[in-house]
Amino acid sequence: MTSQSIMYLVAFLAVLLVLAYSLGLFMAKVADGTSIRGFGWLLKIENVLYRLAGLSAQSAMTWKSYAIALLVFNTLGALFVYAIQRLQAWLPLNPQAFGNVSPDSSFNTAVSFVSNTNWQGYSGEATMSYLTQMLALTGQNFFSAATGIAVAFALIRGFSSRSAKSIGNFWVDLTRSTLYILLPLAVVVSIALMGQGVIQNFSAYQQVVLIDPVTYQQAKATSDGQPVVDAEGKPVLETLTAKTQTIAMGPVASQEAIKMLGTNGGGFFNANSAHPYENPSSVSNFIQMLAIFLIPAGLCFTFGRLVGDMRQGWAVLGAMTLIFVVMTSIVMIAEQTAHPAMQVLGVDQTTTALQSGGYMEGKETRFGISASALFTAVTTAASCGAVNNMHDSLMPLGGFVPLVLMQFGEVVFGGVGTGLYGMLIFAILAVFIAGLMIGRTPEYLGKKIQAYEMKMASIAILVTPTLVLVGTAIAVLLEPGKVGIANPGAHGFSEILYAFTSAANNNGSAFAGLSANTPFYNTMLAIAMWFGRFAMIVPILAVAGSLAGKQRLEANAGTMPTHGPLFIALLVGVVVLVGVLNYVPALALGPIVEHLQLFAR
Repeated sequence: MTSQSIMYLVAFLAVLLVLAYSLGLFMAKVADGTSIRGFGWLLKIENVLYRLAGLSAQSAMTWKSYAIALLVFNTLGALFVYAIQRLQAWLPLNPQAFGNVSPDSSFNTAVSFVSNTNWQGYSGEATMSYLTQMLALTGQNFFSAATGIAVAFALIRGFSSRSAKSIGNFWVDLTRSTLYILLPLAVVVSIALMGQGVIQNFSAYQQVVLIDPVTYQQAKATSDGQPVVDAEGKPVLETLTAKTQTIAMGPVASQEAIKMLGTNGGGFFNANSAHPYENPSSVSNFIQMLAIFLIPAGLCFTFGRLVGDMRQGWAVLGAMTLIFVVMTSIVMIAEQTAHPAMQVLGVDQTTTALQSGGYMEGKETRFGISASALFTAVTTAASCGAVNNMHDSLMPLGGFVPLVLMQFGEVVFGGVGTGLYGMLIFAILAVFIAGLMIGRTPEYLGKKIQAYEMKMASIAILVTPTLVLVGTAIAVLLEPGKVGIANPGAHGFSEILYAFTSAANNNGSAFAGLSANTPFYNTMLAIAMWFGRFAMIVPILAVAGSLAGKQRLEANAGTMPTHGPLFIALLVGVVVLVGVLNYVPALALGPIVEHLQLFAR
């Protein structure tokens, strides 16, 4: 790991800490409904929205009512996104005259964006109209992120409340999260990105003539984008010659900002944040990484402020940061190490010198290895999924890192809201284990952790590994699942494992070597995304409701401190141990064996 990489990582974390602390205190005011200086005009808009909806801002919800409202809202959102895609050809703002999206792809995309996954089996600039991108996809970027923040607020209230039946009001939390947090930040980040060269327009696509025609081969596809295969199930290739190039335009900056801030990850372009119109410079790359972690890190301080002990927020943030730094160091070292095959072949000194600087395949030269490796860790530690390099081209250990960061449950900063409430569930498990070891009733923040909380926490923790491992097993057993594999052996297995890991943990990134825009994968991954999101949220809300109804006990001499180095170490150990126990056999068949094969040649 080079000194440049270390300084880059330190600078990133330092800037993040300064921004996240201030934002966290601001979000605490948003959560508890207090007035915020300078935002009185938004309060008027908020009250108008409540009146139009016939809603009282003071009305309270039990956890069951909160969960039902959340599920109804997101189900209607999925139906809306599906309908927009299926009617796209007849709707306005479609200068490219794109046709309607196929039923299976529309279903997958609707579930994907509503669940904050933003998995994309399609090429954005070749499939979606401007209206679809702005109204359906960007709209859900806001609402899915606001849903995650709302759940985090509800769980925090569970810890801070004293014998209360309510955990808040979903509609109020959703509205305030969108108006006070997401919209203002999105405007600021959009302007910053446009200043760096990210485009924002409604122009038609531009056709330019190439100086030198390009001949290439690509897989044939049907009119709805499905791959054509031969009798053996292999993709049919066709040779084409390109004499012109289409340069895509569109309202990119507005989608890019909320894509990062909401840890959504769905790119306007197929190349995502590797595209120069989405991520044109090293400065825009740095801004995007900060935007991904900004709200998840800030929510740790929100948690500390609302429970009345900032040390608790620092402890959660410390555990997240410790895991993140270790995993980021691994991917940076892996990508900056010479490829073993180059050393074995004994290539000339010039090539060896170039190779010793790192492994540049699949990376943008304008970012380099350090920024690409850090982006890889950031986007998979959070549930973002945006990419500025090809994860399929990472070294085996480099590819191991994003896989494991997602398999931890994406609690290492994690998604907007999801990272905090996921880590708090692990904290509940950690104090339960500690209570068993010392023979005391487990407590966390003065609330007794009993059988009901542990049952719900266990469901929340185990639902995603179940979806990942069962989904991967089905895909490697059935022919429709094996057809899309581009690389045989361990790497092909890693592609499938990565796809289901990304879907069930609501990340959305991909190794990209897997042809996943098929009815089989569109359906299977949509199922993983939906249950990976909502089968985790419901038990977490149940925990919030149960904790809210309990008295908050005062700390005494026998209370285990949950803010010091010992608790941070215990929390990190529980997160890592659960990840290892769930996924080691699968990882051994994928990136681990692939790494060992590098040295066996």
